[in-house]
Amino acid sequence: MASGMSIEDLIADFSFLEDWEERYRYVIELGRELAPLTAEEHSPENKVQGCVSQVWLVTEPHAETDGVHLVFRGDSDAHIVRGLIAILLRLYSGKTPAEILAIDAKDVMARLGLNEHLSPQRSNGLFSM
Repeated sequence: MASGMSIEDLIADFSFLEDWEERYRYVIELGRELAPLTAEEHSPENKVQGCVSQVWLVTEPHAETDGVHLVFRGDSDAHIVRGLIAILLRLYSGKTPAEILAIDAKDVMARLGLNEHLSPQRSNGLFSM
């Protein structure tokens, strides 16, 4: 994903895509841009429970002048899920715990048009992440 792309930029990009098939391809493209995790990071401690696909999330706290910011990295064995991880990282990574708690992820997913196009299993996995 382009460095510096905000969730608002992502919502704007999605608004230009005509149909779900184009959005689906874009989500996969976003996932391809994720930095890979190391073999050690593909550990049981980093594995997300509640996902049908295999998903790993790594959390790295960074001390900043305004408090601790959490940086997230992730991976999956499924292309579409990697894309969903990329979206979640754009939404949450680099923020303080208070900022993270203030985010309405369901609203963002609805604005992206993802709510109506993900299977119930994939939606549950997304919210498990």
